[in-house]
Amino acid sequence: MKKPPLIATRVLILVGMPILAVTLVPYYGFHVGFGIFEWSMGILFGIMTLHSISAGYHRLWSHKAYQAHASIRLFYAIWGACTIQNSILHWASDHRKHHKFVDDQNRDPYAASRGFWFSHMGWMIRDYKSGEVDFSNVKDLVRDPIVMWQHKYYIELVLTMNVGLPLLLGYLFGSALGVFLLAGVLRLVVIHHFTFFINSLAHIWGSQPYSNTNSSRDNLILALFTFGEGYHNYHHSFQGDYRNGIRWWHFDPTKWIIAVFAWIGLTNRLKRAPQLHIEKARLEMQYSLALRKAEHLQEADRWCQHLEERYAQFLVALEEWTTFKQEWYRSKKNELLATIEHAELQQRYIELKQNVKLQRHAWRLLTTQLAST
Repeated sequence: MKKPPLIATRVLILVGMPILAVTLVPYYGFHVGFGIFEWSMGILFGIMTLHSISAGYHRLWSHKAYQAHASIRLFYAIWGACTIQNSILHWASDHRKHHKFVDDQNRDPYAASRGFWFSHMGWMIRDYKSGEVDFSNVKDLVRDPIVMWQHKYYIELVLTMNVGLPLLLGYLFGSALGVFLLAGVLRLVVIHHFTFFINSLAHIWGSQPYSNTNSSRDNLILALFTFGEGYHNYHHSFQGDYRNGIRWWHFDPTKWIIAVFAWIGLTNRLKRAPQLHIEKARLEMQYSLALRKAEHLQEADRWCQHLEERYAQFLVALEEWTTFKQEWYRSKKNELLATIEHAELQQRYIELKQNVKLQRHAWRLLTTQLAST
């Protein structure tokens, strides 16, 4: 079958820039050398652009996971353009289609089911039908004046941020070409591929603790290079959550920055998936995998029955505790609540929480025993 035509400007950027990065950067480094200022500018530009894609293009505009002050939106719009990954409007439209039709080879713009190369960057350099421009799914963003301003002046912003600003900073500090090569050329190539790995590797390599209905994976290593975007199985399961790494120890700088901005009033309405839904998704995945293994063991019926009983008990405990926890929080705000009634509620809360711990422990013992069989 004949391949769609190449898109010349994208080929120039996605193929030409890496060639410059692996030739001019080492040549300049060997013959002239890079100083601390040049490297610091490269790192600074990398942090600004990677965070703007993660917090701005992705979680703010594509998923509406939180709301942000105009100053934050303007910052993300400017530095997002510096990544040369298209305007917010284009990026968000493609990404929303990806989530709606994930892995569908005809409708997902960067379907991982079409292979690593296609999902990594092949989808961008040819005029594929799955990548046709259609802004019908981003009508909400059309009403955002900052989004539309960036869309209108996207080329000017790209040139200013990738060429003008690095050259100006370098000129002011005596190394225009050095700063341009590190903050403009090398940084752009590195950030491109870090971001592209979420479309490719994060659908191939990693674990699926929340769902196996699509190819998305959780991968800590990818999270380290993408400001937390590597927890991709969670993200596809709960795409409206402003967090990707939900545990406090999960490396997700984007969620920490969004939370800090919320404390000082620059972001608000941070969305979080209900804890019960998260726990149920994990439990259902574990139950499904355990049943699959049990079906191939001797006394399969006994194992399956035991798993079903433990699963049901754990699920009931989770639902009871979550429901009561909501009532408990409401009661703490009610100043008219009698002291003795408050004490009774507190005792019930402790009992239900302890029951969840016991059921979780029993479930883990059972699944561990099953795994070792």
